[in-house]
Amino acid sequence: MRRTKAEAEQTRCAILAAAETLFLEKGVAHTSLEHIARHAGVTRGAVYWHFANKADLFNAMLSQVRLPPEQLTERMRGCPKYDPLLTLHGLCIEAIENLARDPQKQRIFTILLRRCEFTEELREAEERQEAFINLFIELCEQQFNTPSVRQRLHAGMTPRLAARTVHALLIGLFHDWSRDPKLFDPLSDTAPMVDACFRGLIRDWPGAATPTPG
Repeated sequence: MRRTKAEAEQTRCAILAAAETLFLEKGVAHTSLEHIARHAGVTRGAVYWHFANKADLFNAMLSQVRLPPEQLTERMRGCPKYDPLLTLHGLCIEAIENLARDPQKQRIFTILLRRCEFTEELREAEERQEAFINLFIELCEQQFNTPSVRQRLHAGMTPRLAARTVHALLIGLFHDWSRDPKLFDPLSDTAPMVDACFRGLIRDWPGAATPTPG
């Protein structure tokens, strides 16, 4: 009997949930599609019906908690009449705070940062992950490279370096919190840490120290 669209989506969700559980428990490299099929209670053929390979399944899992490139671009560009850095600043805080609010984000980012070895089997997934990171850094650089913002950077700080600094902050906070959630509270501590980063990049960021005349 032909399956309905709702039944097919239910199967897809079951496969994704099984993959998430096993990737977290066993690690991505040590989890096969056969393991995932058995845990989801479906056939291996059903897994292949929805996902071309493990890399495709891994990317689909990440997409559940990660903004798609189009939406990320829209969010990063913000509204032209406002300071573009406010959009970036808010997005950074939101990204970390959401870890505390969304258990699925916690699990998936733990898998990505601590339970994943990018083997040859996951080469496609690794390339897509690198492309997403490069896109984020590029969009950050665009925010810092607008004429109104570029002149506000501290001496010696370029838009490219500023973008990489923001990315390094986010990855560091994601990694540290997934390793030990007691290190900081995402809901109360994120904004001060992000503010400190932006003060180190932008001369006139609110709260930045005023240089003492020599």
